[in-house]
Amino acid sequence: MSREPFDPVSFLETAVRTPSHESVDEMRELVVETLDRHGVESEIVAGGCVLATKPSPAPDAGPHLVANTHLDTVTPHVAFERGEARADERGGDEGDIDEGAIDEVIRGRGACDAKGPLAALLSGFLAADPERGRLTLALTPDEETLSLGAAALTGRSPGTEDRLDGDLYLVGEPTGLDACTAAKGRFQGTVELSGVAAHAAEFAGANAVAAAVDRRSVPPETAEGFRSSLAAAVRARVLDDVGVDVALTDRESPFFEAFSTAPDHELVEAVAGAARAAADATGLPAGRGGTARPFGAATEASYFAPAPTVVFGPGDLADDAGAVAHAEREYVRVREVEAAALTVERSIAGLLGGAAASD
Repeated sequence: MSREPFDPVSFLETAVRTPSHESVDEMRELVVETLDRHGVESEIVAGGCVLATKPSPAPDAGPHLVANTHLDTVTPHVAFERGEARADERGGDEGDIDEGAIDEVIRGRGACDAKGPLAALLSGFLAADPERGRLTLALTPDEETLSLGAAALTGRSPGTEDRLDGDLYLVGEPTGLDACTAAKGRFQGTVELSGVAAHAAEFAGANAVAAAVDRRSVPPETAEGFRSSLAAAVRARVLDDVGVDVALTDRESPFFEAFSTAPDHELVEAVAGAARAAADATGLPAGRGGTARPFGAATEASYFAPAPTVVFGPGDLADDAGAVAHAEREYVRVREVEAAALTVERSIAGLLGGAAASD
Protein backbone atom coordinates (compact mmCIF):
# COMPACT_ATOMS: atom_id res chain seq x y z
CA MET A 1 0.00 0.00 0.00
CA SER A 2 1.23 3.49 -0.79
CA ARG A 3 2.84 5.36 2.09
CA GLU A 4 2.44 8.76 0.45
CA PRO A 5 1.55 11.17 3.27
CA PHE A 6 -1.92 12.67 3.19
CA ASP A 7 -2.18 16.37 3.95
CA PRO A 8 -5.76 17.22 5.00
CA VAL A 9 -5.24 20.94 4.50
CA SER A 10 -3.94 20.54 0.94
CA PHE A 11 -6.83 18.19 0.19
CA LEU A 12 -9.29 20.74 1.58
CA GLU A 13 -7.85 23.47 -0.62
CA THR A 14 -8.48 21.29 -3.67
CA ALA A 15 -11.91 20.21 -2.43
CA VAL A 16 -13.17 23.76 -1.88
CA ARG A 17 -12.03 24.64 -5.38
CA THR A 18 -14.12 21.73 -6.67
CA PRO A 19 -17.78 22.80 -7.15
CA SER A 20 -20.33 20.37 -5.72
CA HIS A 21 -23.44 22.51 -5.41
CA GLU A 22 -25.14 21.21 -8.58
CA SER A 23 -23.37 17.87 -9.09
CA VAL A 24 -21.00 15.87 -6.89
CA ASP A 25 -19.37 14.11 -9.84
CA GLU A 26 -16.11 16.09 -9.61
CA MET A 27 -15.94 15.77 -5.83
CA ARG A 28 -16.62 12.05 -5.97
CA GLU A 29 -13.88 11.66 -8.58
CA LEU A 30 -11.47 13.62 -6.38
CA VAL A 31 -12.16 11.35 -3.41
CA VAL A 32 -11.93 8.12 -5.42
CA GLU A 33 -8.65 9.26 -7.00
CA THR A 34 -7.28 10.22 -3.58
CA LEU A 35 -8.13 6.83 -2.12
CA ASP A 36 -6.64 5.07 -5.13
CA ARG A 37 -3.45 7.10 -4.91
CA HIS A 38 -3.06 5.89 -1.33
CA GLY A 39 -3.63 2.27 -2.26
CA VAL A 40 -7.25 1.98 -1.09
CA GLU A 41 -9.90 0.47 -3.33
CA SER A 42 -13.36 2.02 -3.26
CA GLU A 43 -16.71 1.34 -4.88
CA ILE A 44 -19.64 3.54 -5.88
CA VAL A 45 -22.96 2.15 -4.66
CA ALA A 46 -26.50 3.11 -3.67
CA GLY A 47 -27.12 6.07 -5.92
CA GLY A 48 -23.64 7.54 -5.83
CA CYS A 49 -22.26 6.77 -2.37
CA VAL A 50 -18.53 6.05 -2.05
CA LEU A 51 -17.57 3.08 0.11
CA ALA A 52 -14.09 2.00 1.21
CA THR A 53 -13.21 -0.51 3.92
CA LYS A 54 -10.20 -1.38 6.03
CA PRO A 55 -10.56 -4.78 7.69
CA SER A 56 -8.36 -6.04 10.49
CA PRO A 57 -6.77 -9.39 11.32
CA ALA A 58 -9.47 -9.86 13.99
CA PRO A 59 -12.77 -8.50 12.58
CA ASP A 60 -14.89 -10.15 15.28
CA ALA A 61 -12.74 -8.89 18.14
CA GLY A 62 -13.82 -5.25 17.81
CA PRO A 63 -16.58 -2.99 16.52
CA HIS A 64 -17.39 -1.99 12.97
CA LEU A 65 -16.72 1.77 12.94
CA VAL A 66 -18.22 3.79 10.08
CA ALA A 67 -16.89 7.25 9.23
CA ASN A 68 -19.44 9.20 7.23
CA THR A 69 -19.98 12.64 5.75
CA HIS A 70 -21.43 14.14 2.57
CA LEU A 71 -19.91 15.31 -0.71
CA ASP A 72 -22.51 17.90 -1.73
CA THR A 73 -22.80 21.56 -0.82
CA VAL A 74 -25.60 24.11 -1.03
CA THR A 75 -25.90 26.77 -3.74
CA PRO A 76 -24.41 29.09 -4.73
CA HIS A 77 -20.75 28.12 -5.07
CA VAL A 78 -18.37 30.45 -3.20
CA ALA A 79 -14.81 30.67 -4.53
CA PHE A 80 -11.80 29.33 -2.62
CA GLU A 81 -9.57 31.71 -0.71
CA ARG A 82 -6.85 31.09 1.87
CA GLY A 83 -5.52 33.90 3.99
CA GLU A 84 -5.02 35.48 7.37
CA ALA A 85 -8.02 35.28 9.66
CA ARG A 86 -10.03 38.46 9.86
CA ALA A 87 -11.26 39.76 13.19
CA ASP A 88 -14.68 38.18 12.73
CA GLU A 89 -13.06 34.80 12.01
CA ARG A 90 -10.90 34.54 15.09
CA GLY A 91 -13.65 34.01 17.65
CA GLY A 92 -13.49 33.84 21.41
CA ASP A 93 -11.39 36.11 23.62
CA GLU A 94 -8.45 37.18 21.49
CA GLY A 95 -6.40 37.50 24.66
CA ASP A 96 -6.63 33.73 25.08
CA ILE A 97 -5.47 32.96 21.55
CA ASP A 98 -1.92 31.81 20.91
CA GLU A 99 -0.56 34.21 18.29
CA GLY A 100 -0.26 32.37 14.99
CA ALA A 101 -2.31 29.43 16.22
CA ILE A 102 -5.33 30.31 14.12
CA ASP A 103 -3.81 32.96 11.87
CA GLU A 104 -4.96 31.30 8.65
CA VAL A 105 -8.37 30.30 7.37
CA ILE A 106 -9.72 28.59 4.27
CA ARG A 107 -12.79 30.29 2.85
CA GLY A 108 -15.31 29.11 0.29
CA ARG A 109 -18.33 26.91 -0.18
CA GLY A 110 -17.91 23.66 1.72
CA ALA A 111 -14.94 24.89 3.77
CA CYS A 112 -16.74 23.80 6.94
CA ASP A 113 -19.87 22.08 5.60
CA ALA A 114 -18.65 19.53 5.02
CA LYS A 115 -15.33 19.40 3.15
CA GLY A 116 -13.35 20.31 6.26
CA PRO A 117 -14.85 17.34 8.13
CA LEU A 118 -14.32 15.20 5.01
CA ALA A 119 -10.61 16.07 4.98
CA ALA A 120 -10.35 15.05 8.65
CA LEU A 121 -12.19 11.75 8.11
CA LEU A 122 -10.06 10.91 5.07
CA SER A 123 -6.92 11.63 7.06
CA GLY A 124 -8.00 9.33 9.87
CA PHE A 125 -9.15 6.60 7.50
CA LEU A 126 -5.93 6.61 5.46
CA ALA A 127 -3.74 6.61 8.57
CA ALA A 128 -5.62 3.74 10.21
CA ASP A 129 -4.23 0.22 10.50
CA PRO A 130 -6.89 -1.54 12.60
CA GLU A 131 -5.84 -4.40 14.86
CA ARG A 132 -9.44 -5.44 15.58
CA GLY A 133 -12.90 -4.84 14.18
CA ARG A 134 -13.42 -3.05 10.90
CA LEU A 135 -13.32 0.50 9.53
CA THR A 136 -15.55 1.79 6.72
CA LEU A 137 -15.56 5.16 5.00
CA ALA A 138 -19.05 5.98 3.65
CA LEU A 139 -19.56 9.21 1.73
CA THR A 140 -23.01 10.29 0.56
CA PRO A 141 -23.94 12.49 -2.43
CA ASP A 142 -27.05 14.47 -1.49
CA GLU A 143 -27.34 15.24 2.22
CA GLU A 144 -28.24 18.86 1.52
CA THR A 145 -31.28 17.84 -0.53
CA LEU A 146 -33.12 14.52 -0.27
CA SER A 147 -30.46 12.15 1.17
CA LEU A 148 -31.49 9.46 -1.30
CA GLY A 149 -27.98 8.03 -1.23
CA ALA A 150 -27.86 7.64 2.54
CA ALA A 151 -31.40 6.26 2.63
CA ALA A 152 -30.50 3.59 0.09
CA LEU A 153 -27.15 2.88 1.76
CA THR A 154 -28.81 2.22 5.11
CA GLY A 155 -31.77 0.23 3.79
CA ARG A 156 -34.31 2.92 4.61
CA SER A 157 -35.60 3.24 1.05
CA PRO A 158 -38.00 0.64 -0.35
CA GLY A 159 -36.21 -2.24 -2.02
CA THR A 160 -32.83 -1.52 -0.45
CA GLU A 161 -30.82 -3.15 2.30
CA ASP A 162 -28.39 -1.86 4.90
CA ARG A 163 -24.95 -1.88 3.24
CA LEU A 164 -23.23 -0.62 6.39
CA ASP A 165 -24.51 -2.51 9.44
CA GLY A 166 -22.14 -0.52 11.61
CA ASP A 167 -21.71 -0.74 15.36
CA LEU A 168 -20.43 2.83 15.78
CA TYR A 169 -20.76 5.90 13.56
CA LEU A 170 -18.60 9.02 13.35
CA VAL A 171 -20.35 11.65 11.22
CA GLY A 172 -18.48 14.65 9.86
CA GLU A 173 -20.14 18.03 10.31
CA PRO A 174 -18.89 21.41 11.63
CA THR A 175 -19.07 21.11 15.44
CA GLY A 176 -16.18 23.30 16.53
CA LEU A 177 -14.31 20.08 17.45
CA ASP A 178 -16.97 19.10 19.99
CA ALA A 179 -18.28 15.54 20.19
CA CYS A 180 -21.98 15.98 19.47
CA THR A 181 -24.14 13.19 20.83
CA ALA A 182 -27.62 14.27 19.69
CA ALA A 183 -29.36 16.33 17.03
CA LYS A 184 -32.76 17.75 16.25
CA GLY A 185 -34.92 16.20 13.59
CA ARG A 186 -35.96 17.89 10.37
CA PHE A 187 -39.39 17.49 8.82
CA GLN A 188 -41.28 19.33 6.13
CA GLY A 189 -45.01 19.60 5.93
CA THR A 190 -47.99 21.83 5.63
CA VAL A 191 -50.18 23.31 8.33
CA GLU A 192 -53.54 24.40 7.03
CA LEU A 193 -55.52 26.85 9.14
CA SER A 194 -58.94 27.72 7.86
CA GLY A 195 -60.84 30.68 9.24
CA VAL A 196 -63.96 32.65 8.55
CA ALA A 197 -63.70 35.46 6.00
CA ALA A 198 -64.36 39.02 7.13
CA HIS A 199 -63.08 42.52 6.44
CA ALA A 200 -59.63 43.11 7.92
CA ALA A 201 -60.85 46.24 9.66
CA GLU A 202 -63.25 44.26 11.82
CA PHE A 203 -62.94 41.24 14.12
CA ALA A 204 -66.06 39.42 12.98
CA GLY A 205 -64.13 36.56 11.31
CA ALA A 206 -61.58 33.99 12.47
CA ASN A 207 -58.01 35.04 11.52
CA ALA A 208 -56.04 31.91 10.56
CA VAL A 209 -52.82 33.84 9.80
CA ALA A 210 -52.41 34.83 13.44
CA ALA A 211 -52.21 31.15 14.44
CA ALA A 212 -48.87 30.33 12.66
CA VAL A 213 -46.25 28.49 14.82
CA ASP A 214 -42.58 27.36 14.85
CA ARG A 215 -41.83 23.84 16.05
CA ARG A 216 -38.64 21.71 16.12
CA SER A 217 -38.33 18.03 16.97
CA VAL A 218 -36.09 16.71 19.74
CA PRO A 219 -35.17 13.17 20.87
CA PRO A 220 -36.95 10.79 21.06
CA GLU A 221 -39.70 12.10 18.76
CA THR A 222 -40.63 10.17 15.62
CA ALA A 223 -42.04 11.71 12.45
CA GLU A 224 -45.60 10.76 13.38
CA GLY A 225 -45.08 11.89 16.96
CA PHE A 226 -43.88 15.24 15.67
CA ARG A 227 -46.86 15.61 13.33
CA SER A 228 -49.47 14.71 15.92
CA SER A 229 -47.96 16.86 18.67
CA LEU A 230 -47.68 19.83 16.31
CA ALA A 231 -51.31 19.39 15.34
CA ALA A 232 -52.29 19.28 19.02
CA ALA A 233 -50.21 22.38 19.78
CA VAL A 234 -51.79 24.35 16.97
CA ARG A 235 -55.28 23.15 17.91
CA ALA A 236 -54.78 24.32 21.49
CA ARG A 237 -53.80 27.81 20.38
CA VAL A 238 -56.53 28.71 17.93
CA LEU A 239 -60.19 29.44 18.23
CA ASP A 240 -62.58 26.53 18.06
CA ASP A 241 -63.92 27.73 14.72
CA VAL A 242 -60.46 27.64 13.06
CA GLY A 243 -59.93 24.34 11.24
CA VAL A 244 -56.53 22.65 11.75
CA ASP A 245 -54.86 20.07 9.51
CA VAL A 246 -51.15 19.12 9.75
CA ALA A 247 -49.55 16.77 7.21
CA LEU A 248 -45.92 15.85 6.50
CA THR A 249 -44.76 16.46 2.95
CA ASP A 250 -44.42 13.45 0.65
CA ARG A 251 -40.72 12.67 0.31
CA GLU A 252 -38.72 9.98 -1.49
CA SER A 253 -36.45 9.39 1.50
CA PRO A 254 -37.23 9.38 5.23
CA PHE A 255 -37.10 12.65 7.14
CA PHE A 256 -34.29 13.11 9.65
CA GLU A 257 -35.63 12.11 13.04
CA ALA A 258 -34.03 13.37 16.24
CA PHE A 259 -31.49 11.01 17.80
CA SER A 260 -29.27 10.81 20.86
CA THR A 261 -26.29 8.79 22.11
CA ALA A 262 -25.38 8.36 25.77
CA PRO A 263 -22.72 10.98 26.63
CA ASP A 264 -20.70 8.38 28.54
CA HIS A 265 -20.48 5.90 25.64
CA GLU A 266 -16.94 4.84 24.72
CA LEU A 267 -17.28 6.42 21.28
CA VAL A 268 -18.12 9.79 22.80
CA GLU A 269 -15.31 9.56 25.32
CA ALA A 270 -12.81 8.52 22.65
CA VAL A 271 -13.65 11.42 20.34
CA ALA A 272 -14.00 14.07 23.04
CA GLY A 273 -10.74 13.07 24.74
CA ALA A 274 -8.84 12.97 21.46
CA ALA A 275 -10.26 16.37 20.47
CA ARG A 276 -9.10 18.00 23.69
CA ALA A 277 -5.60 16.61 23.26
CA ALA A 278 -5.47 17.58 19.57
CA ALA A 279 -6.66 21.14 20.24
CA ASP A 280 -3.90 21.53 22.82
CA ALA A 281 -1.29 19.99 20.51
CA THR A 282 -2.15 22.36 17.66
CA GLY A 283 -2.26 25.52 19.75
CA LEU A 284 -5.99 26.23 19.64
CA PRO A 285 -7.57 28.41 22.35
CA ALA A 286 -8.18 26.81 25.72
CA GLY A 287 -11.61 25.19 25.81
CA ARG A 288 -11.95 24.94 22.03
CA GLY A 289 -13.24 21.44 21.29
CA GLY A 290 -13.77 18.27 23.26
CA THR A 291 -17.13 19.04 24.85
CA ALA A 292 -19.92 16.46 24.61
CA ARG A 293 -23.06 18.34 23.54
CA PRO A 294 -26.00 18.23 21.11
CA PHE A 295 -25.52 19.30 17.48
CA GLY A 296 -27.52 22.32 16.38
CA ALA A 297 -28.79 21.01 13.05
CA ALA A 298 -30.39 17.92 11.55
CA THR A 299 -28.06 15.46 9.83
CA GLU A 300 -27.90 12.09 8.09
CA ALA A 301 -26.63 10.77 11.42
CA SER A 302 -30.35 10.24 12.04
CA TYR A 303 -30.27 7.29 9.63
CA PHE A 304 -27.61 5.50 11.68
CA ALA A 305 -29.46 5.65 14.99
CA PRO A 306 -30.07 3.86 17.27
CA ALA A 307 -26.45 2.72 16.84
CA PRO A 308 -24.11 4.95 18.92
CA THR A 309 -23.34 7.99 16.78
CA VAL A 310 -21.13 11.05 17.27
CA VAL A 311 -21.16 14.12 15.01
CA PHE A 312 -17.76 15.80 14.83
CA GLY A 313 -15.64 18.13 12.73
CA PRO A 314 -13.84 21.46 12.38
CA GLY A 315 -15.63 24.74 11.84
CA ASP A 316 -18.91 26.19 13.04
CA LEU A 317 -22.47 26.43 11.82
CA ALA A 318 -22.42 30.02 13.10
CA ASP A 319 -20.16 32.26 15.14
CA ASP A 320 -20.53 35.53 17.05
CA ALA A 321 -20.59 37.47 13.76
CA GLY A 322 -23.39 35.42 12.21
CA ALA A 323 -23.94 32.45 9.91
CA VAL A 324 -20.89 30.51 8.67
CA ALA A 325 -22.09 27.25 7.11
CA HIS A 326 -24.19 27.86 3.96
CA ALA A 327 -23.23 31.55 4.13
CA GLU A 328 -21.19 33.82 1.87
CA ARG A 329 -18.55 34.03 4.64
CA GLU A 330 -18.14 30.27 5.04
CA TYR A 331 -14.68 29.50 6.41
CA VAL A 332 -12.71 27.08 8.57
CA ARG A 333 -9.53 27.65 10.57
CA VAL A 334 -6.51 25.80 9.18
CA ARG A 335 -5.29 24.73 12.62
CA GLU A 336 -8.74 23.36 13.36
CA VAL A 337 -8.64 21.13 10.28
CA GLU A 338 -5.29 19.81 11.47
CA ALA A 339 -6.68 19.23 14.97
CA ALA A 340 -9.74 17.46 13.58
CA ALA A 341 -7.60 15.14 11.46
CA LEU A 342 -5.47 14.30 14.49
CA THR A 343 -8.63 13.69 16.54
CA VAL A 344 -10.05 11.23 14.01
CA GLU A 345 -6.75 9.37 13.74
CA ARG A 346 -6.45 8.99 17.51
CA SER A 347 -10.12 8.10 17.95
CA ILE A 348 -9.87 5.28 15.41
CA ALA A 349 -6.68 3.99 17.00
CA GLY A 350 -8.31 4.06 20.43
CA LEU A 351 -11.39 2.14 19.27
CA LEU A 352 -9.82 -0.31 16.80
CA GLY A 353 -6.20 -0.48 17.88
CA GLY A 354 -3.16 0.33 15.81
CA ALA A 355 -0.92 3.32 16.41
CA ALA A 356 -2.16 6.78 15.50
CA ALA A 357 -0.10 8.61 12.93
CA SER A 358 1.32 10.94 15.55
CA ASP A 359 2.32 8.19 17.98
